Amino acid sequence: MNSPAPRPRLQLSLVAATAALIAVTLVKPLFPREQWLQHAATAPALVLAAIAAQRRWLSDGALICALAFLALHAVAARWIYSYVPYEDWFQTALGSGPEEWFGWRRNHCDRFVHFAFGALAIPLLSEAAVHAGLARRAAPWVAVAGATTCGALYEIFEWLLAITAAPETADRYNGQQGDMWDAQKDLAWALAGSIVVALWIAWRRPRFAADRKPQES
Repeated sequence: MNSPAPRPRLQLSLVAATAALIAVTLVKPLFPREQWLQHAATAPALVLAAIAAQRRWLSDGALICALAFLALHAVAARWIYSYVPYEDWFQTALGSGPEEWFGWRRNHCDRFVHFAFGALAIPLLSEAAVHAGLARRAAPWVAVAGATTCGALYEIFEWLLAITAAPETADRYNGQQGDMWDAQKDLAWALAGSIVVALWIAWRRPRFAADRKPQES
């Protein structure tokens, strides 16, 4: 099945909306130095998204997934991940929250965003693999490997940036919250998210093919 043709005007509008959201999260920062460090890769990613939209490199769905991750990252970076007040949000909306439900004593926003990265990267990387000539059946699994590699490289980049630009607050920037295995757990959650979406794509593809099979007369 071929993906619907991308619509550059819609995609450019979505890129602009994402950029506006990121700009809003930077107003009166709560943790100025650490929040700006969190966005070291955001600006290049937005530029690439704009170029991809203008040149119709990606389907609407793949670009939306990429922008959704950037938006999610921007919101989490507002509180440098470790202090996202989701517990207060749940308490306000439902009267209880994850701390009560699961006995959490740690802010798990970073785990969720890493899972989301793995999940949302698969459509984009899968499309890129197909454009490179890979078979559609194999593309999601190559995308899993690509997402895992990107996650590992980002953990290395994050570490190097922290010890170079802000060594005195490296733990706050990295969001370890005292967990010596933080990087490994983050990678595990990203891998889990990517596998879930790859399995979903593998399951849906035969169904899409069957739905579009010409009916015999």
